[in-house]
Amino acid sequence: MIDPTHLDAWFAAREQEMLSLLARLVNIDSGSHHPAGVTAVAEAIAAFLEEHGVAVEWLPQAGVGHIVRARVDGPAGPPILLLGHCDTVFPVGEAARRPFRIEGGRAFGPGVADMKAGLVMNAFVLAGFAQSRAAPCPLLGLFTSDEEIGSPKGRSVIEATARGCRAVLNAEPGRPSGNVCNARKGGIFAEIRIEGRAAHAGSAWAEGRSAILELAHKTLALARLSDPERGITVNVGVVRGGQSVNTVAPWAEAEVDLRYIRLADREPLLAAVGAIVAQATVPDTRATFAIKGEFLPLEPTPASDRLLALYQSAARALGFSVEGEFSGGCADSGFTAALGVPTLCSLGPVGGKGHTPEEYVELATLVPRAQALARTILALAAQ
Repeated sequence: MIDPTHLDAWFAAREQEMLSLLARLVNIDSGSHHPAGVTAVAEAIAAFLEEHGVAVEWLPQAGVGHIVRARVDGPAGPPILLLGHCDTVFPVGEAARRPFRIEGGRAFGPGVADMKAGLVMNAFVLAGFAQSRAAPCPLLGLFTSDEEIGSPKGRSVIEATARGCRAVLNAEPGRPSGNVCNARKGGIFAEIRIEGRAAHAGSAWAEGRSAILELAHKTLALARLSDPERGITVNVGVVRGGQSVNTVAPWAEAEVDLRYIRLADREPLLAAVGAIVAQATVPDTRATFAIKGEFLPLEPTPASDRLLALYQSAARALGFSVEGEFSGGCADSGFTAALGVPTLCSLGPVGGKGHTPEEYVELATLVPRAQALARTILALAAQ
């Protein structure tokens, strides 16, 4: 097996190159609903990988950015998958308003932590193994395009790529504590649509059937499904509806966020929501329910516990310590964990304040997290 200190030195010598690529990616608008921008991020990564001898495959997607799958050959055996997404939550123009900058040991800019620093880390780890010709097993890199909206197109690609892998290492940002994630909630993003009956609010009020009133009843009923002690929450985050102030509302809709910890809770939660959708409090109103995006939970297993131990050992050898941490946020790592593939998340450089104008990455963690990831790959393949 290659001496890991050789790879450590390779990453340490390329810190400025890592920062340069990070700045380039952050300064590209790549909101999930801006396919051209997301694809531009993937193009920058693909160009870097090809320059460093990494094979790249394009997987075109309709309606979202294109996906890049990379491969570094190694001795025969199950591959290890490095996972990351190129999309962010920010609108077009945000990169121009808040371009990449460094201040006080931190880098700032839209998507700098979630998760462009992680993309840079994965790209350099793949390049490091390719350049040294020392991959201990086949390595795959998947750079997806729609994670921030629930991976409606990416999920099938992620699952197809992860099946049969030795492990999945996801480069979501390291927690502000410095920890990694070994457990995450599952989440369902859904829409409820109510159809009522319009009527003049003054002269024919009794003839109307208010969709807004029905939605209000359903909102209260949905809120009662929350059970924080079990990690179940239901949040009606967006509501729309109505025609005019003097019309009984003929329609209304809501966007609903459902969260849970255990996969076993998914079906009972959906059944409870379905019962609320089906039951009309306002007569003659009708409701429909549609899932728009979904993540599965990342649940720890003995195999993922062993994977965490390998990462912790690699970190200790480099002079820092990490623990496994639970997050109520969702990630693509839940899809791979649900397949039974040992999965560890939030291995990217440490950052915080994601999805806000204050989002940051701790620059001092960029190289050490790449080194720890490479050492974990070596240790995992040696088992």
